[in-house]
Amino acid sequence: MSERNTETSRPGLEKVYNPKEVEDKLYQFWLAKNYFHAEINPARQPYTIVIPPPNVTAQLHMGHAYDNTLQDILIRFHKMRGCEAEWMPGTDHAGIATQNVMEKYLAKHEKKTRHDLGREEFVRRVWQWKEKYGAIIIDQLKKMGFACDWERTRFTMDEGLSQAVSEVFVRLYNKGLIYRGKYIINWCPRCMTALSDEETEHKETSGHLWHIKYPLYRSKKFITVATTRPETMLGDVAVAVHPEDKRYKKLIGKTAWLPILHRKIQIIADEAVDPKFGTGAVKVTPAHDPNDFLMGERHQLEPILVMNEDATMNANAGPYEGLDRLEARQRVVEQLEREDLIEKIEEHTRPVGHCYRCGTTVEPYLSTQWFVKMKPLAEPALEAVRDGRIKIRPTRWVRVYEHWMENIRDWCISRQLWWGHRIPIYYCEKDHKTASTTPPEKCMTCGSANLRQDPDVLDTWFSSWLWPFSTFGWPQDTPDLKYFYPGSTLVSGHEIIFFWVARMVMSGLEFMGDIPFRNIYLHGIVRDAVGRKMSKSLGNGIDPLDMIAKYSADAVRLSLLMLSSEGADINLSEKDFEIGRNFTNKIWNAYRFLTINLDEAIVQAANLETINAARQQNRLELADRWILSRYNQAVQRLTAALDEFHFHEAIDAVYGFFWKEYCDWYLEIIKPRLNGDDPDAKKTALVIATFVMKNTMKLLHPFAPFISEAIWRGEGAESSAALGRHESESIMISTWPEPLVGFDDDRAEAQFTLLQEVIGAIRNMRGEMNIPVGKTAEVLIAGGDGQDPAIITQHESYFEQLARTHAVKYARHLARPKQAASAVVKDFEIYLPLSDLIDVNVERNRLEKERQRLEKLLEDLNRRLYSQDFVTKAPQQVVERERQKKTDFETSLKKIVANMEQLAA
Repeated sequence: MSERNTETSRPGLEKVYNPKEVEDKLYQFWLAKNYFHAEINPARQPYTIVIPPPNVTAQLHMGHAYDNTLQDILIRFHKMRGCEAEWMPGTDHAGIATQNVMEKYLAKHEKKTRHDLGREEFVRRVWQWKEKYGAIIIDQLKKMGFACDWERTRFTMDEGLSQAVSEVFVRLYNKGLIYRGKYIINWCPRCMTALSDEETEHKETSGHLWHIKYPLYRSKKFITVATTRPETMLGDVAVAVHPEDKRYKKLIGKTAWLPILHRKIQIIADEAVDPKFGTGAVKVTPAHDPNDFLMGERHQLEPILVMNEDATMNANAGPYEGLDRLEARQRVVEQLEREDLIEKIEEHTRPVGHCYRCGTTVEPYLSTQWFVKMKPLAEPALEAVRDGRIKIRPTRWVRVYEHWMENIRDWCISRQLWWGHRIPIYYCEKDHKTASTTPPEKCMTCGSANLRQDPDVLDTWFSSWLWPFSTFGWPQDTPDLKYFYPGSTLVSGHEIIFFWVARMVMSGLEFMGDIPFRNIYLHGIVRDAVGRKMSKSLGNGIDPLDMIAKYSADAVRLSLLMLSSEGADINLSEKDFEIGRNFTNKIWNAYRFLTINLDEAIVQAANLETINAARQQNRLELADRWILSRYNQAVQRLTAALDEFHFHEAIDAVYGFFWKEYCDWYLEIIKPRLNGDDPDAKKTALVIATFVMKNTMKLLHPFAPFISEAIWRGEGAESSAALGRHESESIMISTWPEPLVGFDDDRAEAQFTLLQEVIGAIRNMRGEMNIPVGKTAEVLIAGGDGQDPAIITQHESYFEQLARTHAVKYARHLARPKQAASAVVKDFEIYLPLSDLIDVNVERNRLEKERQRLEKLLEDLNRRLYSQDFVTKAPQQVVERERQKKTDFETSLKKIVANMEQLAA
C-alpha cells in the first residue's frame, strides 16, 4: 500500500508497530480476564488439546515454538467459534534428562556423585531444583502468546498423576500384561539404564567387518564367521549356519574351538541366518545380541555375559577383564592377528544405536527388566485408526502407524534411575512380588511384613502415555474428566509418533474405554537453513526468545507458518523472520491509514446492516462488491483449511487476501473517494474498509494474536480507533466470521479481475519503458469483443489511482499509434504512447547498451556451459545456478528487443 495520505495519523498511534509496547501488556490483560481458562459448560461443546509436555529441564526452542503455535491457532479458532476451549499445559519430569542435569551439577559444583548423596537426598535435591528452575519453560511459552489454561498446569510427578501411574501399573500387572524377565535390552553405559527401542537413535557408523577363523575340533580346518563386534566373541556359545547352506551342511552338529578362550562351541543350524551376509556363518552371542538371544532360546543355549553395566569387560572375558569394550576390541583383534585367525577385514557401515539423551553408543545387553505386553493393547488402537474414529493427518503417517502397531514389540519400562516413578512392586525375603499403589503392610503371597520396593523407576513415557486423562483427575471419575475427555485434537512432531502418540491411543482405549482424541496432526521438524537438525553440538540453533525480542512474537509465529507445508520439515534462517515482521508492518500501516478518517460514527456503522443498506441504495461500487466477495472467499477458504488442519493454506488465505487484495488494491482504489467531496461515497468506502479490516483481524487473530488484539482494542490510540469496541472487550472472545449472505459476486470478481489485468499490463509497460513515476500517461484501449466496454470507461478513476493515467480512451477499433508500447489482455489491445513520457532516443540508446551488455554476459555464460570441463568438474549447484542465469538473461534480452521494436514502430 502506498504511503501517500498516511502522514497524518491519530494521536498516540505509533507510525511503526512497536510490539514491545503491547505484547506483555496484552498478555497480562488476557490473564487478568481469565480468557485462557475453560469451565464445564453443558451449553457449549468442549474443544480439548493437551500440550505435549516439554521436559522440565527444557529451554524454549524452535520446535516448541512451532508445535505450540499450531495448537494455539486451534484453541483460539475454536474459542471464537463458541467452543469451551481447553488447552491443558504441563511439564514432563524427563527421568534421564533431569537426572543427568543434576548429576552434572553435583560433579561440577560439589565434586560429588549421586551415590555420595544417597537416593533419598538426591531425589530431594532434584525436587528442589525442579521448584527453582522447572517453570522457566512455562514462562517462555507465555512469551509466544500461548493461550494455555495455566490454572490447570500439570507435572507428570504431581501427586494425582503419580497415583494414576501406580494404578495403571498395578492393573496391567494383575491382568498379566506387565511381566519381569530377562531379555536383550538397549543399555546406556553412560546413563547406566535401560532404554526402549524408541529411545535409541540409530546413526550410520563407519566401522569394520572382521572375518574370524574358528578352528574345528580335532581338525586343521576352520569355519569363518563375520562380525562387527569382535569383543563380544568372548561370550559366544555357538556358530550358526543356514540349514540349506550347502557349504556347511556337513559341519552342522560338529564342534568348533572358540579362539582365545579355547572353549568348545557347537555348530548349529538356524533359518534366521542369512547365507548372503559375510561368510554365511555367524557367531551366536545370546547375552549381547537380540537376534542371538532368540536363537539361543530356540536351541536352549546358556547365555554368557562378558560385560559389566559400565561397558567394561567382566570375569567371563578372561584376560580382558576390566578393559573398556573398545580397548578390549582392539586387544582381541591384535591377539587374533598374532594367532593368524583373521582371514580378512572389510570396511563396513551399519546403523549403530545411540542413547537419545547423552549420545553414548548403546550396548545390546542381557538384563532382567520389566516389560509391558503390547500386542493386546495395540490391536484396539490399530482398529481405532482403521475404522475412522481417529483421523491422522497428513494421511501418509497412517501407514507408518499401522506398520509399527502390526510389528510391535514388548515395551521395556524399567529404568535404573533414581528420579522418576518408583516401580510399585514390593518383594519379601522369598522374592515374592506384591503389586500395590500404596506401600503394603505384608506380602500378598506369604504374609511377610519385611518388604522392600523395587529400586528401579518407570520409563518417563509410562507417565506421559496417560497424559490425556490423568491430567483431568483419573483414576477418579471427576467432572473435568467427564466433560473434557476425549480430547479433540493432538498436535505433535512426527518423531514421537511411537514414543508417545500411539501409546496414548492404547492407554486411552484400555483405561478409559474410549479414544483419547479424534484427530492427530503430525508436523515436521524445524531445521537450519541447510536442512540440519538444530542442536547444541552443531551450534546452529536459533533462540525463539531472541527472535521475539528482535521481530516480535507474532512475526515468529507468522514466519514459521508461512515457511511450513503440510507435515513437512521447515528449513529456517534468522533472515526468514523478516517475512512475518514485514506482514505485521503491512497490517499496522493499513490500520494507520484507516485511522486518519475514523471517527466514532464510522466505527459504530462498520457493520453488515450499514453495508446492506448501501447495497439496497445502489451505493456499492464495483470495487466494494469485489472486496466483499473476496472477503467471503477468504473466510470460507481459511475456515475450511483450519477444519482440515491445512495450516499453511490457512495463513496463505488471510495473507493473500489482506496484503494483495485489500491493501494493494482496495485501499488504493478508495483514496479518491476518501479525499473527495461526496460524503456518502466517502462513508460507504470507509465503512466497508473498516468492516473488512475489523473482521480480517478476527481471521488473523489465531495466527497473530497480539497485533490483532492491539488493533481491536485501539492500543496506543484514541478509543474511536478501537475497531472492535462495539462488539467485545477482546478479539479473543469475539465471534468467528461467517461468510456474508448474498455477497458472493462472481460477476463483480470477473469484472474487477479484468481491470486488474489491464492495470497490471499498463504498470508493466511503464516499468519496462522506464517511465518516471511522476509522469501520468494517456492510455488507448481498443477491441474487447465479447466484453462490456463500460468496465473500462466507467472506472477511469481506478486507472488514475493505480496506473498513473490522466486519460483512458476507448474505441472498438484503433490504429496502432507510433512509438507506443502495447499489450493484450483478453480481447483488449492496450497502447501506451511514449513520445510525451520519455525521450525516445535516450531510451533507445539505453536499451541498446543493455542489449549489448546482456549479449556479452550470455556469450561468456554459453562458453562456460559448453565447456565439458566446467560441467563435469564444477559442483552441480554451481552449474544449475549458471544455467538459471542463462535463462534469466535470455528472457530479459527478449523483452529489451521487443521494447526496441516498439520504440522503432
